[in-house]
Amino acid sequence: MAQRAVWLISHEPGSPLCGTVRFSRRYPTVEKRAKVFNGASYVPVPEDGPFLKALLFELRLLRDDKDFSESRDSCSHINKTSIYALPIGGEELWPVVAFMKNGMVYACVPLVEQTLSPRPPLISISGISQGFELLFGVQGFLYSGQKNDSELNTKLSQLPDLLLQACPFGTLLDANLQNSLDSINFASVTHPQKQPTWKAGTYKGKPQVSISITEKVKSMQYDKQDIADTWQVIGVVTCKCDLEGSMPNVTISLSLPTNGSPLQDFLVHPCVTSLDSAILTSSSIDAADDSAFSGPYKFPLTPPLESFNLCYYTSQVPVPPILGFYQVKEEEVQLKITVNLKLHESVKNSFEFCEAHIPFYNRGPVTHVEYKVSFGQLEVFREKSLLIWNIGQKFPKSMEISLSGTVTFGAKSHEKQPFDQICIGGTAYLKLHFRILDYTLTGCYADQHSVQVFASGKPKISTYRKLISSDYYIWNSKAPAPVTYGSLLL
Repeated sequence: MAQRAVWLISHEPGSPLCGTVRFSRRYPTVEKRAKVFNGASYVPVPEDGPFLKALLFELRLLRDDKDFSESRDSCSHINKTSIYALPIGGEELWPVVAFMKNGMVYACVPLVEQTLSPRPPLISISGISQGFELLFGVQGFLYSGQKNDSELNTKLSQLPDLLLQACPFGTLLDANLQNSLDSINFASVTHPQKQPTWKAGTYKGKPQVSISITEKVKSMQYDKQDIADTWQVIGVVTCKCDLEGSMPNVTISLSLPTNGSPLQDFLVHPCVTSLDSAILTSSSIDAADDSAFSGPYKFPLTPPLESFNLCYYTSQVPVPPILGFYQVKEEEVQLKITVNLKLHESVKNSFEFCEAHIPFYNRGPVTHVEYKVSFGQLEVFREKSLLIWNIGQKFPKSMEISLSGTVTFGAKSHEKQPFDQICIGGTAYLKLHFRILDYTLTGCYADQHSVQVFASGKPKISTYRKLISSDYYIWNSKAPAPVTYGSLLL
């Protein structure tokens, strides 16, 4: 498991190249191994300029890039995995892991320890999951506590030294780059036991283990016969292990109830020492794949000192937690809206908060609202052309609520009004925001009694769960709406 090269590219639409390479690192020793493993199918890692142009083209981030490209835009080349093949110099560089977040493109080229012709299955390339973990670690380091460009530039200047420790010779040891930063600033101390290179120090104090499971549910609902609704759960398990000793061993188990939804597409922290093959092969990439594994999911590990993300996963639950429809009818300067929401009976009816945001783009300010709401309260933000339906902490016993009304708009002024390139004409959406504590949609939980700790002292085990909405849209069923392919919700 190693990386041939790593890049950080800032997307700059106004510049001639539409982007700038802010950081790059190549690993010559890994490149020599790639040449041996790949044989005749070997494609060298290009210089920054050609790589930048090829990657931005593949991600459709070049300026005025409107021409159809068969290799990129045809229906037979729908990308579901954030793994790309870049045409460079008459050859294709593959696999390239790449994604964009906060205007920054993160990319790397994992080592494939076999020939690339024919291309091996992604699940067999261990460097891909390590590449994702490395890029997520870099992203987390750059934007944790970052408030301005000066702080971002400072962190970018620290990356060369940090990767020397976190990813020497292209092999990831610790995705938490803050650990490496602490290690650089850590005064040398003589330890009675052999200390691993990726660990900044040892813990002294009361032993305790904290496990937090956070699931985010995404959904696109249309209420149309010709367009299927889509939804997906993305989970992350965050751990903090305060244990004495230089190399404490811990085994954390995740379990599902009898009717729980299987977890798939695991991305695991490098501190995990071994993994059941059933976890590795549980994938959602192939719709015909029946490799779903219902656990228990066991993770033996040697934890770092700091809080870390033990694993990421996805799951395709049978139904979304809240089903709804949204209808908008335009009459001159007025809009008639109708909203109906239904909480599924299997979902815990206890919210920390639950709100429906109803924005109106490309119009003047809201001048008048007449409405009838069956439950909760409606707030009107006139200048923002926004309605917020505060549903509260519980749905009624019927599990169904409704809102209907008429919204009147004033004339458009020269003042800045909410604008959106998609929501033109009748195209409009409602976005749900909610959080449920002590609950996961898949049913996933960490049993305190199943956590095994091989260290001095009996630790206190704490577990937490929560479900959060993320990009939860309900589109106007009376107008066109953007369609999202199910596997692209990631």
